[in-house]
Amino acid sequence: MATVLSVLALCVALIALVLSWLALMHPGSLRRRLRRRGRSPKTPAELESLRDEVEVLRADAAETMRHVAVVRYDAFGDMGGHLSWSMALLDDGGNGVVLTSIHGRSDARTYAKNVADWSCDQQTSPEEDEAVGYARSGNR
Repeated sequence: MATVLSVLALCVALIALVLSWLALMHPGSLRRRLRRRGRSPKTPAELESLRDEVEVLRADAAETMRHVAVVRYDAFGDMGGHLSWSMALLDDGGNGVVLTSIHGRSDARTYAKNVADWSCDQQTSPEEDEAVGYARSGNR
């Protein structure tokens, strides 16, 4: 008997949950709930202000270094393990830096080259060009 009552209570609770969800999903229900709480939906001026803020955020994001790619390789034929690497860190306009670290048996050298408009004013290695290309295309 207790099992039947608990199953019946569970069914009633499930039906109540489904009906509540349907009431929330009804197109006018959000507007009614906001009015009951003393708030109104956003006015056109507030929406325009939000649009302006989104545009500012998009402009800021365009200047962040979010195009990143790393190319690992063996700089010398007698060494393995792909310990050397070139990394491009660029913004949406292709401005930033290419960092390169060349690992040898007894030392490691690190280089930084400025990149503007997806190209470098200094001579670049094929691996550095590859890193910039991968960063530009989005492949990593």
